Amino acid sequence: MAVLITLNASCNRSAPVIQDRTAYMETVRQWQQERLTGLKARDGWLNLAGIYWLKEGDQTIGSDPVNDHVFPERAPAFIGTLTLEGESVRIRVNEGLELYYKNERIQELELGPDSSVDPSYITHGDFAWYIMKRHHSLAIRLRDYRNPAIDALDQIPSYPIDPGYVVEAKLHAFDTARILTVATPFQDYTQDYNCPGELEFMLKGEKLTLLPFSSGEGYFIIISDETSGMETYGGGRFMYSYPDSSGRIILDFNKAYNPPCAITPFAACPMPPPENHLPLKIEAGEKTLKEH
Repeated sequence: MAVLITLNASCNRSAPVIQDRTAYMETVRQWQQERLTGLKARDGWLNLAGIYWLKEGDQTIGSDPVNDHVFPERAPAFIGTLTLEGESVRIRVNEGLELYYKNERIQELELGPDSSVDPSYITHGDFAWYIMKRHHSLAIRLRDYRNPAIDALDQIPSYPIDPGYVVEAKLHAFDTARILTVATPFQDYTQDYNCPGELEFMLKGEKLTLLPFSSGEGYFIIISDETSGMETYGGGRFMYSYPDSSGRIILDFNKAYNPPCAITPFAACPMPPPENHLPLKIEAGEKTLKEH
């Protein structure tokens, strides 16, 4: 659906004017529905049921509490043993257990992490898991396709759609792109991002700036504002922006959304850099999921 946006010659004077407000608001409502559908999908965030960080050597997995890594109670009591040697992970399945990789039953297998060309997804009934690699650490990421959280979420609380929160930004590029190290909720785990410059824009009569991170042909942005920790998630919100056909950078705060950490405890999300705290209330986009 095409949405016409007319922008003033300078982004320092006013927000863009959306010519067809009805069409624009319908595109945002469609985006909101696609967001909810994506969270509930098999590769979405709502079915995550655990992250289990691996240590060197042998470790057992299963639902019985005596295991080194305890799966949810619906999982088999004793599934098998994982062995970590350096960055190599091998699973040995206990006798009688039916575990599958690419629809073939396995007894022993070396598991490729999600950073590899061919990550190993292991399935058993309603459960699936794989090895995730973050820096030099490896963990089991477990999915439960019957996780009650999937049906519990029927909508994502959001502010009313406001076309006034769609603005044009200008990128003031750095002479050399900078690497920014961003904190996560895990004390010893940070993430590095490529920051090409500073975005400048006007919103609600104020001149504001954000530091974007390179993401393909566009930008990934993590923001916080005066609603953070109250009406919106305390760890900030995510946004994406891609230049349009004429090269303009459009920021649509109606599509500011909750990071995975607001959806599940089994995620490690980057937090907003201090420079990306906006000193006003951004009453647009998604609100806090209180039940999560």
